[in-house]
Amino acid sequence: MQIQNSSLSLIARWVLGVAIFIYFAAAPSRAEDVKAGDLVITQGWTRATPGGAKTGGGFLTIENKGSSPDKLVGVSADVAGKIEVHQMATDGGVMKMRPVEGGLTIEPGKTVKLAPGGLHLMMMDLKSPLKQGDRLPVTLQFEKAGKVAVTLDVQAVGAPGPSGNMGGEMKKMDKGMKM
Repeated sequence: MQIQNSSLSLIARWVLGVAIFIYFAAAPSRAEDVKAGDLVITQGWTRATPGGAKTGGGFLTIENKGSSPDKLVGVSADVAGKIEVHQMATDGGVMKMRPVEGGLTIEPGKTVKLAPGGLHLMMMDLKSPLKQGDRLPVTLQFEKAGKVAVTLDVQAVGAPGPSGNMGGEMKKMDKGMKM
């Protein structure tokens, strides 16, 4: 009986190992964190667009670890004719979107999150659809940090945010495993 339990345990571990390998191999890659001067830019992502769409949104997080403010004053990418930082806000019960005039200031010690429903990169005049799984190179222009190349991971149409929180998923898997 001891040999059978040992063999089952070995098989269970092998199956778990293969499952974990497949899980990580199939997971989309995450955009790289980028450090530029006092700024750290993380979680760059966008959503896939339908074939005829001419606009798309870009999302990321900018943290200022310095002691003075910096300002995002421009954005560009080969895939879009124009990119602006936009703000969505409710005014009198109506959702409105407007460009952020004069640039987006990132105060020292603060983090600014560009996310759906709030601040975001508005990509206009798209030259081609954004396809899930692609990586979109974008250049951010800051007053102090200068030009910064970042990558936006293209998630599924309607995605709620960047994927890749493997730690939480692995903990859920571990709790359910019995060996």
